[in-house]
Amino acid sequence: MTLKEERELKKKKKMEEEMARVEAMFEYEKQHPDCEYIAGIDEVGRGPLAGPVVTCCIIMPKDVRIPYVNDSKKVSKKRREMLYDIIMEKAIAVSIGVNNEKRIDEINILQATYEAMRKAINNLEVKPDILLNDAVNIPEIDIPQVPIIKGDAKSFTIACASIIAKVTRDRMMEEYDKKYPGYGFGKNMGYGTKEHTDALRKLGPCEIHRRAFIKNFVD
Repeated sequence: MTLKEERELKKKKKMEEEMARVEAMFEYEKQHPDCEYIAGIDEVGRGPLAGPVVTCCIIMPKDVRIPYVNDSKKVSKKRREMLYDIIMEKAIAVSIGVNNEKRIDEINILQATYEAMRKAINNLEVKPDILLNDAVNIPEIDIPQVPIIKGDAKSFTIACASIIAKVTRDRMMEEYDKKYPGYGFGKNMGYGTKEHTDALRKLGPCEIHRRAFIKNFVD
């Protein structure tokens, strides 16, 4: 076997392993064969000191398999951007729900997350038959729900929602970085890194900081 053939064989084997991993992420989807439209829902941004919480509700075709789809935290920024375009192109329906820092301060982060999830679900162009959720049970929703612990790593549909929500929020924070320079929003995405908390102490809060989250860093 030539070196080139050996490389091709390794490449092929690696892709077969990746597609087997992706197929295993359909365990929960396959438990609902009678449901035509299975939606996955996930959130990004519950923990940051600044910026919105962003949720995504998505319905993917049952026969679509996309290599490298995974929990967004396990995927590089470059790959997330590539997957974002593929997922958006393949999806049957996608909806984003956002709640800003003022709403988070007003009703607390958990309720703001639930509310953003309801926005995403209710604005979906196709009504799902069932919802696969990352860990939570969403109040005030009349669609059957399946909460899955670490669902963004176990369910393909939730992982797709995770990637769309993450890329959407990251792009928002990169725009905020231009509007509110000095905090490093383009890199830390509003999370409490040392760079961010040092800037917060030095500059004070900007408009998009969550007042309930920054009490330890400002007077």
